[in-house]
Amino acid sequence: MLNFLRSLRGPAAPEQKRSRVGPLIALHEAGRPVWTPRDYGALAREGYQRNPVVHRCVRLIAEAAAQTQLIAKVGGREMPEHPALALIERPNPRQGGIAFREMLYGHLLVAGNAYVEAVSIGREPRELYALRPDRMRVVPGRDGWPEGYDYTVGAQTIRFRQDEGALPPILHLSLFHPVDDHYGLSPVEAAACSLDVHNAAGAWHKALLDNAARPSGALVYDGPEGGTLTEAQFERLKQELEDGFQGARNAGRPLLLEGGLDWKPLSLSPAELDFVAAKGVAAREIALAFGVPPLLLGLPGDNTHANFAEANRAFWRQTLIPLVRRTAQSLAQWLGPAFGDAEQAGIALEGTVRL
Repeated sequence: MLNFLRSLRGPAAPEQKRSRVGPLIALHEAGRPVWTPRDYGALAREGYQRNPVVHRCVRLIAEAAAQTQLIAKVGGREMPEHPALALIERPNPRQGGIAFREMLYGHLLVAGNAYVEAVSIGREPRELYALRPDRMRVVPGRDGWPEGYDYTVGAQTIRFRQDEGALPPILHLSLFHPVDDHYGLSPVEAAACSLDVHNAAGAWHKALLDNAARPSGALVYDGPEGGTLTEAQFERLKQELEDGFQGARNAGRPLLLEGGLDWKPLSLSPAELDFVAAKGVAAREIALAFGVPPLLLGLPGDNTHANFAEANRAFWRQTLIPLVRRTAQSLAQWLGPAFGDAEQAGIALEGTVRL
């Protein structure tokens, strides 16, 4: 009887599965680009371009991860000639697979986000390009997930709609961010305080060398009965100090003072500030944020052969392998439907490495 009543109602509506909180996320954002709450250019300049620890961490991870060999499996069976694997190994006419993946990992580490554009002919993707994160903006849909991406160069903006074609044109890779729905958190941001300390210590050291390797101070004139230097004497003394006692090449030169002149240091010495130790601590904290053992960066510590070998194994197991597997899984989930029946299990990309 119940079945008969159900048949009178007609076929049931297809079941739709989606998050109930998605519309809340998109309530004030649907259809509009969401700007990144940080300056990627500043992260790149102050971190990767000006800080040797960040630069080495990014290069070490990106180069090693890019060298990891990927294998394709369908139904648990390895397929070395799979077209998705061939596309990743030869993504576009200007880049090989290693250079492409190195750029992808570099963007991910510096910005916390990485974007891949697929150029398709019909249903099949033919080329892949890594796009700059500072030019990309997420356009959320009504369900809270990105419905498109805006890529801006100068005054021109191109919108990539994710519902056009069989394959979404953009793959967005992001690191975990606890308070952002659309963008990832970069290790450079997590180490921002240590990065500032490290850069400031280097700048302070450089300024110290430029200032004759001495702390700043003042020449005090204690003339008879409170007398002062004449304007000509003052200008001559100032010029002599600038010409003969400033700069790294004048470091260590004795300062010959005339009667009534006394040198009074105004700032603390390097030993008092202990900036060398502070710089070392900051460097270790930066390496910690990236998951790189300080030993692999040449930082002072337990620099023995046994410790180096163990640090290298820990680096691969705790940092590189999870990153490569996570990226390979995202690529497989994105490209899989374009190379076969979407209802099948699809492909699985895995990174292989020998320790």
